[in-house]
Amino acid sequence: MANILIVDDDPAVQLTIRLLLERTGHHVTVAGDGRKGIVLFEANQFDLLFLDIFMPGMDGLETMRHVRALQPAIPIVVISGRSITPDAYAEPDFLSMATKLGAVASLQKPFRADALLAAVDGCLKSSQSSSPPLPNVGAGSR
Repeated sequence: MANILIVDDDPAVQLTIRLLLERTGHHVTVAGDGRKGIVLFEANQFDLLFLDIFMPGMDGLETMRHVRALQPAIPIVVISGRSITPDAYAEPDFLSMATKLGAVASLQKPFRADALLAAVDGCLKSSQSSSPPLPNVGAGSR
């Protein structure tokens, strides 16, 4: 199972994602803001990152920029509670913007459990297929 970092300032969202992921066997670490997320990211090896776009201090887009500089290939799922609206005069579609900047997937809050788990599975399968094959340790001369 995967080692996953959740960076979100909302304790209810943190708990929801954490419980869903831990029930499926993943190891989860939580940070309440971008700065704490970067510190944890630098100190540990993660397979996947959940990143809220709107947080006090360092927002999700800035956090993603730092993460990409440290580990360009890590899958990132961005999440946001801001509305996605087709109105040209409304605020920009930040989820779409984040995927253009390197996030692999996005989820609109509130999200369904099956959508979250599907995003995790898709990201992990995608990163496994794009990673180089591991050496065959069992085959070799004695």
